[in-house]
Amino acid sequence: MAVLIARNRAGTGLRAGNYRKEVGRRILALLAFGFTAALQAGIPAGSIDDFIASESPVSGVPGLAYAVVADGEIRMVGARGVVRMGGDKAVTPDTPFITGSISKSFTALAVMQLVEAGKVGLDIEVSNYLAVFSGKPAGAITIRQLLSHTSGFSTFKGNSSPKDNPTHKDALARAVDRLAGVIPAYPPGAKWEYSNLNYQILGRLIEVVSGQTYQSYIATHILEPVGMAHSFVADGEIHNAMATGHRPWFATKQPLAENKTDLGTAPQGGIVASASDLARYLQMMMNGRDDVLSAMGKAAMMRPAGAASPFYGFGWFVDTGNGTVYHTGNSPGYESLATMVPAENKGVVVLVNAGSGIGFGETLQLRNGIAARALGLDYQGEGSRWSRQTLFISLVLMPVMFLLSMVWAWFHRRELRAKSGPFGRFSLWFPLFTTLGSAWVIFSLMPGLLGASFGTLNLFQPDMGLVLIAIPVTGVLWAVFRLAMAYSGKSGPA
Repeated sequence: MAVLIARNRAGTGLRAGNYRKEVGRRILALLAFGFTAALQAGIPAGSIDDFIASESPVSGVPGLAYAVVADGEIRMVGARGVVRMGGDKAVTPDTPFITGSISKSFTALAVMQLVEAGKVGLDIEVSNYLAVFSGKPAGAITIRQLLSHTSGFSTFKGNSSPKDNPTHKDALARAVDRLAGVIPAYPPGAKWEYSNLNYQILGRLIEVVSGQTYQSYIATHILEPVGMAHSFVADGEIHNAMATGHRPWFATKQPLAENKTDLGTAPQGGIVASASDLARYLQMMMNGRDDVLSAMGKAAMMRPAGAASPFYGFGWFVDTGNGTVYHTGNSPGYESLATMVPAENKGVVVLVNAGSGIGFGETLQLRNGIAARALGLDYQGEGSRWSRQTLFISLVLMPVMFLLSMVWAWFHRRELRAKSGPFGRFSLWFPLFTTLGSAWVIFSLMPGLLGASFGTLNLFQPDMGLVLIAIPVTGVLWAVFRLAMAYSGKSGPA
C-alpha cells in the first residue's frame, strides 16, 4: 500500500512528510546496528554516517540503506543494520525494500511513455480507455487529473483497506472495476487531494492500453532499461530477499510475519527496489536525455501540473522554492524518501524497514537528515518529540485508568448506591452519555480526520489502532459497570 498517515502539504520534502495529516511516527527502541558500507567519491561520508549512528537508535529502525547522486553520478551508497530484527543478515545497498508511494513516479513514467507513444492523451477522459467507467460519475476524470491528484477522489477513500485477495492475479482489475462506482468527493479539477485511487486506476490503464500486466510493463519498460537488477514489482508473492518490514508496537518494533507483496496495490505503492537501483532511477530522471522517456517528458513530470496542483507534478512533489522534487513512501513496516535537485543534477534516496509511531521511534528526522546532508540543504530537524510522546502515553494510559476506575467502583459500590435525587442520578448517568459520545467521535469522525479507516490504521500502526479502540470500549464498560454497581442489590465492602 501507499501512504497512509503521513500527510502534510509539504514545501521542502525535508519536513513532515508530504501529504495531509500525520498520525505516524513510532516507538522508541534502542537497537544495535553492526554493518555500514559506504563507497564515496567527492562527498564527505562522515557527516551522513555520524548522523545515522546518532539518529538510528532513536528511530528504532532495524536497517536502512541510502544512495547519493552528485553531478549525475552515484557517488555514495551506504547501509546499516539487519534485514530482520533478531537476525544477522546485514542490509546492503542492493537489498530490496518496499518503496511505498515512490512507486507512483514509476506509474506516472509509464503513463507518460504511453502518452509519447500516442496511445494515451493527457486530457482525455478515463472512460475512453476503461469501459467500466463509461456513464459513471468518475468517467469524466482526465488522465492529467489522475496523475496530479486533482481527480476529486479523497484521501480517505484512497486509504481504505483493500477488499480483494492481494495475491489474486486479477486483483488490480477487480479493484478498479469496483472503483468505477465511487463518486468523487469533489468535481474533477476543482482541488488537489492526495489519493491512492488515482494511481490504482492509472495502473489498470497501463494494463488495458499496453496489453501487458502492470508488473510486466514496468519491468520491461523501466526497470530493465534503467538497469535496476535488484528491483521488481509487487506480485502477490513472498520474497525472502527483501528487507522485512517492522511496525510500531509500544516499546519496540514488531516484524511482519512474511515478506509478502500486494499485487492489487502495486501501482500506488508496490515497487520493490534497492537504494543503489533507485539511485540509477534518479540519474535517469535528471540526465536531460531522451531515453526511457524524452527529456521534455521527464521535465513535465517534475514541475507543477497546474493551478489546482501547485506543488505536485506527475508522480512527484515539487518545491519551487528550493528546487527540490521528491516523494516519500509509507507502507506497512517500511518508510522511504527520494529527493532530487534537478538543476544541480543531484539526488538521494533513503529506505528504512520500519514504520513510525507517535513520538517514539519516528523515522522522519532520520530520513530527512540524511537527505539534507547529502544535498547540502538546510534542515533544522523536526523539533521536540515530547508533545507527541506525551500524547501517545496519555492515550495508552486512558484504558488503564478506566479499568482502575472499575476496580474503584467495585470497592465503593455502597457509595454509588447511596446516590439519590436529581443530582445523584445525574452523576451516575452522565459518564455513560459522555463515554458513548466519545465512542461515536472516535469510531465515526476520527477515520475522516486521520484520512484512514481503522483497518488501514491497524495495518500501519497496530499499537495506535489498538489504543484507539480500547479507549471507547473501556470507557463505556466503566460507565456501564458503574451503573450496575449503583443499581444492583448486592452488598459488599464500603
